[in-house]
Amino acid sequence: MTENMWDFQEETGFQAGTDLSGFDVEAIDGRIGKVDKHSDEVGAAYLVVDIGGWLFGRHVLLPAGTISSIDLEKTTIHLSRTKEDIEHAPEFDKNRHIADDDYYRQLTGYYGAPHS
Repeated sequence: MTENMWDFQEETGFQAGTDLSGFDVEAIDGRIGKVDKHSDEVGAAYLVVDIGGWLFGRHVLLPAGTISSIDLEKTTIHLSRTKEDIEHAPEFDKNRHIADDDYYRQLTGYYGAPHS
């Protein structure tokens, strides 16, 4: 297993080229939202998840290393984090994104190493 937070872990079942947009996202303790967009770029893989619903539309960026499994049949992504972890995560900043080293470090620091 790779320890890179920004890569899909082998055990998740991710298949390169799969469009995860629209997949439901489940934390350890329940549903948190839907994938708005994603990247499967090696070393920079992530999900942008809408956790606010249609009215408030809050988005968070989740490194691929937070994913514990992907059910392609049920179009559901399971995370290795709780709802509270995700609710307190740094908000997605489309202007900074992960190309900004400070934002990248902030996200990496918040999420830490991938959980197995």
